[in-house]
Amino acid sequence: MSEALSPLSDEHLGTPLSGASLGRPRRAVVTGTAGFIGSHLALALLQYGVTVIGVDRRDAGADHIAAANLAVLHDQPGFISITADLLTCAVEPLLLDADAVFHLAGIPGVRPSWGPQFGDYVACNILATQRIMEAATRLRVPRLVVASSSSVYGATGGTPSRETDHPRPASPYAVTKLAEEQLCLAHAARPDCATSVVALRYFTVFGPRQREDMFIHRVLTAALEGRVVRLFGDGNQRRDFTYVTDVVAATIAAATAPAGNSVINVGGGTTTSLNEVIDIARRLTGEPVLVETASTRNGDVPATHADPRTARRLLSWHPHIDLITGMAAQLDWLASHQHAAA
Repeated sequence: MSEALSPLSDEHLGTPLSGASLGRPRRAVVTGTAGFIGSHLALALLQYGVTVIGVDRRDAGADHIAAANLAVLHDQPGFISITADLLTCAVEPLLLDADAVFHLAGIPGVRPSWGPQFGDYVACNILATQRIMEAATRLRVPRLVVASSSSVYGATGGTPSRETDHPRPASPYAVTKLAEEQLCLAHAARPDCATSVVALRYFTVFGPRQREDMFIHRVLTAALEGRVVRLFGDGNQRRDFTYVTDVVAATIAAATAPAGNSVINVGGGTTTSLNEVIDIARRLTGEPVLVETASTRNGDVPATHADPRTARRLLSWHPHIDLITGMAAQLDWLASHQHAAA
């Protein structure tokens, strides 16, 4: 059994740091700021009065999704937006004087990771992370929070996944996310490393500005526009859906909690089938949802289900937004933007 793929021991669920909490960052770097979660995280930090250096390789002038995500940040005092590719740019100047780095940049998605695009996943999710960690450790940044994924667990049989479970990633994407978190933890475990790491395993995040390929976005959009939504599989797959503001709260807490070199689930501990999501969309919109079924995609697992106890213990974190409330908020956002575009 390789070291990187061995189950985490209980000690990796949280190594207390000496002294009190790190305190809220004064200056933070957020990579992947033009993304769904990154833009929400940056906005929340700015509203706390944190200076945010937002880094993303996507150019808002050429990418309409990046432009839409970044639009909420441009008028915020304390926001510094930098368009740069972490694979090639000088990283240390970005991290100078930072109290915390939130590393969310990377390529998401299970399906595209099979095939020729896998090299991009390796480059963005692993090699760029190596450069971030090298710079953070040289500059002695106190804390790095890295976004991992529940996909590292693979097929679990539906039982709640605990951080000490043996990871069995079922897709190339999941392999790169496991490598990413373990790479960061390996750097942090060095005796001369002053940078502590918290790796957050996000469970299916949803809410306003969710990626267009994600299921809740596709279902709600199909209901609003009278289009057909493609359902891969029989719809009995279950997911632990987590609202984006709850994810942001956990992420910020991970930068300030007195526990480092940890892996922590960010999921509420409840699961919902995709068929149930379709029913909720029907009730919220009052419209039919036309479904076209297709075969299950490689890498899709039957269920994700978080054991949230470590997040409660180390981050004092509890999710506040249930699925129906969150879908209603996402629906309102989609409807308003659909109207604005008309």
